[in-house]
Amino acid sequence: MALAFKPASKTQAKARIALAGPSGSGKTYTALLLAKSMGARIALVDSERGSASKYAGEPGIPAFDVLELETFSPTEYMAAIDAAEQAGYDVLIIDSLSHAWAGKDGILEQVDVAKAKSKSGNAFTDGWRHASPLHNKFVDRMLASRLDLITTMRSHTEYVLEERN
Repeated sequence: MALAFKPASKTQAKARIALAGPSGSGKTYTALLLAKSMGARIALVDSERGSASKYAGEPGIPAFDVLELETFSPTEYMAAIDAAEQAGYDVLIIDSLSHAWAGKDGILEQVDVAKAKSKSGNAFTDGWRHASPLHNKFVDRMLASRLDLITTMRSHTEYVLEERN
C-alpha cells in the first residue's frame, strides 16, 4: 500500500492544552476561562479533593459539572473521559493530571505494587513492564478523545536562600 498525502484541514481538530505551575498559581482558574471560550458544556475531573468547585458561580467563570476522583489509577481517568464523551460535553478539564502519575493508585504506585509482587523485586523488569503499557494507553486515550481537552499539572518550585554580606 502506497502512502498518500492529502490537503491539511482544521476540521475535527480538537485542542490539547496542558497548564503547568506550582500549587496556587491559577491553573484551575485559567483552565475554566479557556474552556469558556471553547464550548458550552464543560466537564471537570477533579483529583484535588473538590478544590475546583470553589470557582462555581464566580464572576466570569462558566458553569461546569464536576466528577471528583477518589483513586487516581489511569483506568479511572480513562473511564472519566469515556463518561464525559458519552454525556455530550464539549470540553473536558482534567485537574490534575499529576495524580495519575504520583497519586493513590497512580503509575508510580502501580510500579511499586508490581515490583513487590514479583519474584525478582526489580522495578525495571517487573514494575515498569506492568505500568508502562497502562500509561501509554492513558496517553493514547487522551489524544483520541472527541473532546477539547485541558489538563493541569503541578510543577515544583525550587527555592534558594542566599546570605548577603
